[in-house]
This record gives sequence, C-alpha cells and structure tokens, in this order.
Amino acid sequence: MLTETPGCGCFRITVLPGAAMFSTESSLSMFLNTLTPKFYVALTGTSSLISGLILIFEWWYFRKYGTSFIEQVSVSHLRPLLGGVDNSSPSSSGASNGDTDSNRQNVSECKVWRNPLNLFRGAEYNRYTWVTGREPLTYYDMNLSAQDHQTFFTCDSDRLRPADAIMQKAWRERNPQARVSAAHETLELEECATAYILLAEEEATTIAEAEKLFKQALRAGESCYRHSQQLQHHGAQYEAQHRRDTNVVVYTKRRLAMCSRKLGRTREAVKMMRDLMKEFPLLSMFNIHENLLEALLDLQAYADVQAVLAKYDDISLPKSATICYTAALLKARGVSDRFSPEAASRRGLSTAEMNAVEAIHRAVEFNPHVPKYLLEMKSLILPPEHILKRGDSEAVAYAFFHLQHWKRVEGALNLLHCTWEGTFRMIPYPLEKGHLFYPYPICTETADRELLPTVFHEVSVYPKKELPFFILFTAGLCSFTAMLALLTHQFPELMGVFAKAFLSTLFAPLNFVMEKVESILPSSLWHQLTRI
Repeated sequence: MLTETPGCGCFRITVLPGAAMFSTESSLSMFLNTLTPKFYVALTGTSSLISGLILIFEWWYFRKYGTSFIEQVSVSHLRPLLGGVDNSSPSSSGASNGDTDSNRQNVSECKVWRNPLNLFRGAEYNRYTWVTGREPLTYYDMNLSAQDHQTFFTCDSDRLRPADAIMQKAWRERNPQARVSAAHETLELEECATAYILLAEEEATTIAEAEKLFKQALRAGESCYRHSQQLQHHGAQYEAQHRRDTNVVVYTKRRLAMCSRKLGRTREAVKMMRDLMKEFPLLSMFNIHENLLEALLDLQAYADVQAVLAKYDDISLPKSATICYTAALLKARGVSDRFSPEAASRRGLSTAEMNAVEAIHRAVEFNPHVPKYLLEMKSLILPPEHILKRGDSEAVAYAFFHLQHWKRVEGALNLLHCTWEGTFRMIPYPLEKGHLFYPYPICTETADRELLPTVFHEVSVYPKKELPFFILFTAGLCSFTAMLALLTHQFPELMGVFAKAFLSTLFAPLNFVMEKVESILPSSLWHQLTRI
C-alpha cells in the first residue's frame, strides 16, 4: 500500500500481512497452472519406477537371506546410533568362547536324531495306514531308519556267516515284504536275533506279538553277546562283532521295556530301563533316559523324575524338548493349581511362580512348536521315527506322549496358556540371537518337511516367514504411483483438477493457522517478521 509522507512529497510502501500471503498463494497457483499433464506423468512414472526397483531388490534379498534388507540395516546400524545398546553382551574373551560353543552346538543340533519313543511299524504305524489309508512315515524317515539298522545290526564279518549275510541284505531292502521274507529265510537256517527284531518291528500286528518276538531275539542276542565278549580283544573283526552284539542286546531290551509300558506294566518297564542304564551307562545314543522320564511321569513319581533331570539336564549334555518341558512341568506343578492371571497381575508373581514361568520360557525358547500341540491349538499326528531337535518333528513326538501328563497336573496347561507367548518378547530376533540358548537354527524347516507327512500335516515354522513391512509398503507405493500415472495419462484435465483440490485441502489447515496468527499478532510485529 502506498502512503504519502507529509512535508517531503515522498511515498512509503507498506506491506500488509494479507498481501504477503496473497502473493505466496498467487505464486503457488501460477506454478500449478503452468504444470502440464506430462509433468504429472513423468513424476508418477519416476516414483513408480523407483518403488518398483526397491521392491524387486527387497524381494530378492528376502528370498535369499530370509529377512528384509531395510530392517536388517535398521537393526544393525541405525539402532546402535539411536542409543540401542546390548547390555547382555559378554566380555570379549567370553564372547569368543560363547561363539565357539554356539557354533559347535548349532552343528550338532541341526542333525537328525532317532526318536527314542518311536512306535512299532507293524503294530502301530501299519494299523494307522490300514484304517485311514494314509502313510504316516515319509520315505526320508524310513531311509534314515534303514541306515540306523545297518549301523546297529551289521558288521563287516557278517558276510562270512550265511544267516548274517542274508540279514545284511534284508536291512538294505526297500520293499517291506522282501525284508520279512528274508528274516523268515534266515530263521530257517539258525536262530538269529536281528531276524526276530525285524519281524517284531514290521510283521507283528499287536504289541503282545512284538513282545514275544523280542523275547526270542533277546535269548539269541545274549548268547551271541556272551560269546563275542570273550573274543573281543582278539582283533578288530571280533571287536566290531562284539559292538554289533552289544547294540542288539541294548536295542532289544529297550524295546521290551517299551512293550511293557504300552501293555500297562509300567513299573516293570521302569525297572528294565534302570537296569539297562546301569548295565550300559555309556550307550547314550539310544536316549533311554527319555523313555524312563515318560514312564515315571505315568507313575506320577515326580521325585524320581526330578532325580533323572538332575543327572541329564546338564549344560554339557545336549538338550531335548523332553528334558526342558518336563522340568517346566515339575516347576508348574507346585503353583499351577492355585495360579490365577488376575490375582498375579494385582499382587505380582511369587518366587515359585516366577521360577515356573522362567522354566516355561526356557522350554518354549528351546522348542517353540510344542505349546500349540499341548494346548490343542493344532492337531497331532503319529510321531516320526526321527526328529530334529527344536523342530516341529520333535514337538509332535513330545506332545504325542506327554500331553496326558500335562493334563494330569491341575492347572498346568492354564499356566502354560497364560505365559508361553511371553517368551517371544524376550527374543525378538530369534534367528540372530537367543536368550538362554543359541539362536534358533534355520535348517529346521527343511528337515521337518522331509520327516513329516506334509500331505495331511502343516509343518510349523518358527519364526513364521511373513513378508516384511517394507516389502508390503514398497509394493503398495509402486502400485499406487503406477495407477496415478495411468490415470493422469488417460484423464489429464480431471487429474489436474484433482491435484489442485488435493493441494488446496492439504494447505487448508496451514492457511487457517496463518489467518488466526494474523488476527492475533499486531500488524507492526507481523510486518517486522515478514521483513525478516
């Protein structure tokens, strides 16, 4: 606004606050009016191209490494810069030792183990097939069993004896009928312990028949064991034969104990297992203590269970779901009958309840698949003959036999239901770092899909590989910008109107605030601010 200065004939220019805002709006409106539809097409097309490249790179990185690149950079580099410090990291020397132990354990835990509670093929697995028409065992699982049988029940000197030579070929046969026929052919020549074992495992249709055949196998096996025990120091050949006979005796006695357990003679089974562990204390490959734990839980001999755990739940021994979850069950047993989540939230957890919750968190961290089977959130199937520790196969095998023991303890499943998911808040990145154990092995999913019948069983995966947020975000952004580019190209005038309306709506709150500021502040102060 022009105003004349009295006495000098000069004019002074005064910039009103509204004039400045009007000038800014006029400039913005003029800029928008000069933009052509080609600009919007180029802008949205460029944005779509950039978003598409980011999406392709994120998808490739996720398929190769199982995680989002942007999340990986955020966790590894941005979080430390923003003050995220890992307080649980040990000293340098401790860290190096821990890394060595972790690598060693990780390698050992990724291998497949024989299920110590595996069922009988003829009396249990085959009966399931006859009733349902489904095959409960995979080819990979049965092939591993064939390799185990060749390791346990054969030796290099078998080719020198006709009966053992036939059985050596029988364990390699893929056809079950051919194996059974070879076992009968062997028994026509002489009493052979391994032939009786094969018939007990695959031909017997009931547990009672299997027990009878195992008793015959034990008589023949003990005779060979005593004979080879006297000659074991006469050479490598005799030593290998004695090792084979030892495996036969231990395997037969363990299966006889399992027959007694299945036929309801649990105390007799416990005695047989204890005697076997005393007689052959170094043969830990059969994991007989897990059979003993299950039988003692059936007898509700919790003091004896605690004694077995005190011996085998050691830091130097490989863990299992049976050991971890049985320890959690014993801790939960002392508090579960009177546990209430409402009361615990009001008064806090007692020392005993805290110990029980920590034991559950420890078990869930070791194998996170078990709770869904124990809580019957997922249907059970017959356990495989081999398991992968910390995997879904181990969870199925554990829950199949131990669900009844958790149900017997009042309130134990309720305590598990209320607390097990809290484990995942303690280990937000389980593939990178664990809390009480080493990081969760990535190899479990692949092996479990080979061990479990995926035709009618959905393999549990942990952590569940969902698409990261950034991949979904870039996919949405790419699709949205591509759609805008297409609409702008087809309807340039309409999209121009839409863009102006959108920008006007976007700047409406700012204009409203500016008008309020103009009405509140004095014009002289606003004039000084606009000059600055």
